[in-house]
Amino acid sequence: MLILSTVAAAGTEAGKHGSAARKHSAPKRRSTEKDKTSDRRAGSSSIHRVSHTAARRKVPSPKVRRMARAFVASADLKVMARQLVENRTPAAYAGVEEYARRHALSDAGALAWLAVGYSRYLDEQYAQAIGALEMARPQAGDLTDYVLYLEAVCYAGQGNSAKVVELLRNFDGLMPESIFQSEVVALYGNALTSLGRTQEAIAYLEAHRQPVRASLELALGKSYLHSERPEKGMEILKHLYFTMPASFEADQAAILLTGAGSGIEGSYPEEMGRAELLAKAGRWGEAERVYREWENKAPAEERGNVEVALASVLRHTNAGEGRALLEQAQASGEANAQRLYLLGEIARSDANEGELAANLERLRQQAPASGWFEQALLSAANYYLLQKDFDRAIVLFREVSERFRSSPQASYANWKAAWLSYRQGNREDAKQAFENQVAWYPNGPEVPAALYWRARTAEQDRDFGLARAWYTKLGERYQNYYYGCLGRERLAALSASAGNASLNDAALTVPDATLARIPELKTPGPEALEIEAPPDQLRAAKSQLLLNAGLNEFAIRELEAEHGGHGANWATLMIAQIYEEGGQNHRAIQFLKKAMPGYYSVDLAELPRAYWEILFPRPYWPELQRQAAANSLDPYLVASLIRQESEFNPGAVSRADAYGLMQLLPRVGRDEARAAHIRHFSVDSLLAPSTNIQLGTHYFKEMVMQYKGQVEYALAAYNAGSNRVDEWLQSGHYGDVAEFVESIPFTETREYVQAIMRNAKVYQRLYPQP
Repeated sequence: MLILSTVAAAGTEAGKHGSAARKHSAPKRRSTEKDKTSDRRAGSSSIHRVSHTAARRKVPSPKVRRMARAFVASADLKVMARQLVENRTPAAYAGVEEYARRHALSDAGALAWLAVGYSRYLDEQYAQAIGALEMARPQAGDLTDYVLYLEAVCYAGQGNSAKVVELLRNFDGLMPESIFQSEVVALYGNALTSLGRTQEAIAYLEAHRQPVRASLELALGKSYLHSERPEKGMEILKHLYFTMPASFEADQAAILLTGAGSGIEGSYPEEMGRAELLAKAGRWGEAERVYREWENKAPAEERGNVEVALASVLRHTNAGEGRALLEQAQASGEANAQRLYLLGEIARSDANEGELAANLERLRQQAPASGWFEQALLSAANYYLLQKDFDRAIVLFREVSERFRSSPQASYANWKAAWLSYRQGNREDAKQAFENQVAWYPNGPEVPAALYWRARTAEQDRDFGLARAWYTKLGERYQNYYYGCLGRERLAALSASAGNASLNDAALTVPDATLARIPELKTPGPEALEIEAPPDQLRAAKSQLLLNAGLNEFAIRELEAEHGGHGANWATLMIAQIYEEGGQNHRAIQFLKKAMPGYYSVDLAELPRAYWEILFPRPYWPELQRQAAANSLDPYLVASLIRQESEFNPGAVSRADAYGLMQLLPRVGRDEARAAHIRHFSVDSLLAPSTNIQLGTHYFKEMVMQYKGQVEYALAAYNAGSNRVDEWLQSGHYGDVAEFVESIPFTETREYVQAIMRNAKVYQRLYPQP
């Protein structure tokens, strides 16, 4: 498997990504065929290749060299250690413990005992965990912080605070770079308090109070409660209770305050702030209780505002009562604007257009600058869009873009007005609106569409020079976007047209002020091109050893501390490769998407291929090719569909009860299984990759045939249902397929179709076939 110099690394702000050593963080499960496949791949992983060039530049330190030797010595531990951490069966324990005994007093043996200790901790077998960790400690080396921290957690689980203090007394000074620094603060402070050393605990916790963390605030509050200043503890616990109400620690703070004889009722602003935070966290019932308690206790001038807030929560728990409350509430200012907005939403759901328009007018008169008015305008515009009352929708979308020009929603609203104008045949208005889209919102997500359709209108006007200029900008600036691909195709067709070449070439030499507003793409820096860790990277070596112990999540935390996940760099790439090597392609894709949100704008050549292969993987490729060929489908299109549906997670189950790679509903699976003469079919069969691909490709083929080979229609039906697609096709007249796709009224479905078509092009470019 991996050799030291390419492993990922991790920085110093330990623990800011949360506690990785949480109970039950690695649930027990049976090993699957996918696990076995990924285990077989482990020996040939490309995660950590030797960087010979880097090695010549800098000689590794003695610490790194020692870890390199330990890594090589423990290579044969990795598969069994990972199975132990994931499954924690008696056989897995026995196998790793036997390995540890055979490698007694060696680095490999210490790593095996660490894996056993962590697994016992997950199973809450604290005494056995401590025994294993004690065996690991003499040879732990630079993993000593793991041994000490996990031992301390186990002793805390046994209630042995003295041992916790003994183990962690000098942790700060001895392990300054440990990822457990933040977790240790609360653990050590609580242990000191439980031993009656409250002043020591307070001094320690106060010194480590930044950044603010709920666990630390709880520990500090407890310490003060046991000191000569209990009122300070109550103050801290109350602040925790009101400002972080959705945290576990807030509930504990309430218990402590009640036990100390202190009430937990706050002032009106405190209670309202807490209720608002609870509502934002989706804890509707708790928020409702707070608002009800204050419905009559609030200052007279605020009661209407409380009623509106309560009604907003009741929309999720008791809609009828919420409506009645909104109709009678006497609110003012923004609360009244919210009230009118909510009443408008009720009118929309009832299809009561008269009341919807009346509430809009009230907002227009009473709160013309309110964000609630903006939301009401957008909601009403989308309502009329779905009702196919396009003229009214245009007016409302346009009002949003004119009134709220600097709002994040204005770009979307301006685009919808522009597009609907085009669809309504108002070509001159549409052309100007497309240009305004680029000029006013050059960073907006709608710019590629505006570039494409302005170029299309130029083609229709036979202004081929302008068309080519806009297509060129689109294809260069938005490399892998849906419209970027379409733009390059149109540009190629233009270039091939007889008689247009001179016009096109001349147009390219004329600066376009509108196009110049689009900011240049920020290409990946030199750090993105370094795909291997520096040879002297201590955290990289540390993460590599942790992988051999099956502690993948800890290995990732080490790399995150080295700014892995913050843009393209070697640490980011290594984290994604760890996920991929563990058979978790979906997590690798999700991680890189979050770390590099603008990757679609980048040309394939500007980012190392290793990133692209993780973003666009090909697991199950032989089966996928076989079934695609059997159903006359493009395998890249099928791969793109799977990437969009499940990101290659065979165990995915959606809220809509869709299963597996291609997200098939049980009824669809049963029908397809019957047609394929598959016996003993069950819903769980859809979680088997081969079965899911077999049934899913045949189902998709039927949709493609239903729409006479038009893939975009089939994709829209796969996402939104054939009935809706048939209705959209019947109710509109579209110049071509691209016009249909942009006209899909459901944002989710429109973006779904565009993403799959775009991604299929990327797959074709990444993995060209003869």
